Amino acid sequence: MTGKEESSGVVRRDRFSGGPAREFMSSLAADERIFAADVAVDRAHVVMLEEQGIVESDVAADVLAALDDVESAGHGALPDGEDVHEAIETAVIERVGPDGGKMHTARSRNDEVAACIRYRLREDLLSAVESTLALRESLSETAERHVETVMPGYTHLQPAQPTTVAHFLLSYEAAFARDTARLLDAYDRTNVSPLGAAAFAGTPFDVDRDRTAELLGFDGVLGNSMDASSARDFLAESLAALSTHAVTLSGLAEDLVIFANKGYVELSDDYSSTSSIMPQKVNPDTLELVRATAGDAISGLNGLLTTLKGLPRAYNRDLQRATPHAWRAVDDVSAATEVAAGAVATAEWPEETLSAAAAEGFSTATGVADALAMAGLPFRTAHEVVAEAAGRIDGGTPDLATLDAVAEDVLGDTLFEYVSREHVERALDPTYSVASRDSAGGPAPEAVAAQLDDAAAQLDAHEEGLGERTAALESADDRLAAEVNARV
Repeated sequence: MTGKEESSGVVRRDRFSGGPAREFMSSLAADERIFAADVAVDRAHVVMLEEQGIVESDVAADVLAALDDVESAGHGALPDGEDVHEAIETAVIERVGPDGGKMHTARSRNDEVAACIRYRLREDLLSAVESTLALRESLSETAERHVETVMPGYTHLQPAQPTTVAHFLLSYEAAFARDTARLLDAYDRTNVSPLGAAAFAGTPFDVDRDRTAELLGFDGVLGNSMDASSARDFLAESLAALSTHAVTLSGLAEDLVIFANKGYVELSDDYSSTSSIMPQKVNPDTLELVRATAGDAISGLNGLLTTLKGLPRAYNRDLQRATPHAWRAVDDVSAATEVAAGAVATAEWPEETLSAAAAEGFSTATGVADALAMAGLPFRTAHEVVAEAAGRIDGGTPDLATLDAVAEDVLGDTLFEYVSREHVERALDPTYSVASRDSAGGPAPEAVAAQLDDAAAQLDAHEEGLGERTAALESADDRLAAEVNARV
């Protein structure tokens, strides 16, 4: 080898030794999200090690005191490290000496990081649940004010049947209630402890996995150590629940954007903006961004599942790239939920405009057909009569004379042989049409009142569930703090 080649080889080795590769592997900056979680996990683990006689009491006290210092200094004061776990351990050793390394006895970064992710994500999920509750409350309160506000209902974006603002809003409240339930379910499967699994094969030390779970507020432990250290299905479930919720949000946002375009709803200026060039414009920008959030959440779910697909047991570094998808989704979807709640709460629904629109496109056609069927005519025959009448007036609402003429042609008899004029006139009225649909779940005021009661009951149950889970975490924080204070 020539000197030049030798020199080139040295430069190449120096250039790549520990530099770009280490930077590429490091998650320290992104780990700021789980800094507080890691400190809590460290504390619980050290308390357990001391209780089990695995680490001496004086060493445990020194380590716990050092962790207090590290927490006070904050993530930004950590030394360089491959990740936050390594950096915190280094910071503790810098303060107490080599004995600081005993903090890592009987565990691996594999079970440690899994515990930190679950610890932080469960709080984020509860925040997301809280946002859904606020949105549902906003929908229900607005619906309660508009139980009798008639509006057009659509299928395929075509005028279909009259409904009410309350019925429309409660349709979304019901969907968001299911979204809430999914988020709570995701929380429950997230809130279990992987600590004690170590790298994946457990540990020979006499650890108490239930104790660390208790100190950290986890509801239990994951039984199989290989599963505990490598499982990320809780991320997938959480992100799927968030994505489903974002899709529901997107539907609500789309409807409100369309209704705003038609003049059926007036959004508050706080949730709109003007054009930079067209002074007459009022744009529903916030709702358009809410609508777009679903795309980001869904892409995050796809990214996460693609990363997880085909990974061998047990731990793989690919998992470092998986978690940020969940952080972005929970932040974005929670923010979008809060915006949607505010937009609904501050919107105005112009009753006269909505009432006029409710009659457009012969939206009461089904009501007329129903009236004929209730009078004894086969529904398919009644449907034929009304469809023929609709065709003759080309988009408008037929009068009694037109309906009667069609009945003569189709039935060979006057329409009023089957149903009274008064009944047909009522069936043509959007307000009557709505009032007549009083079956369970329908738009009639009585049916909507029952839906409001059901929504309130479910909301109370979910608020209670949120409160119980939040209180359990707060109690665990107090327990851990008391155990730490007793040793420092």
